[in-house]
Amino acid sequence: MQLFIREARQSLSNLEQILTQEGEVTITRRGKAIARLLPLNRELVIPSHRALRDKSAYLDAGSEQLVRMDRDER
Repeated sequence: MQLFIREARQSLSNLEQILTQEGEVTITRRGKAIARLLPLNRELVIPSHRALRDKSAYLDAGSEQLVRMDRDER
């Protein structure tokens, strides 16, 4: 949801209700976004280490071989 700064000032008493309904509110001044409001109770999802490892690319050579090759090239 987008609110102009004047509307945001007028609806401060209802801001919690608006955030609950909309999830996010962007406040604008003269058509340009100046603030983004998010509810604090929104839980941040932290991916597991396994999920991060599954996303990473597998290398053909071990890291010790790659480091050794890099050092030899210098």
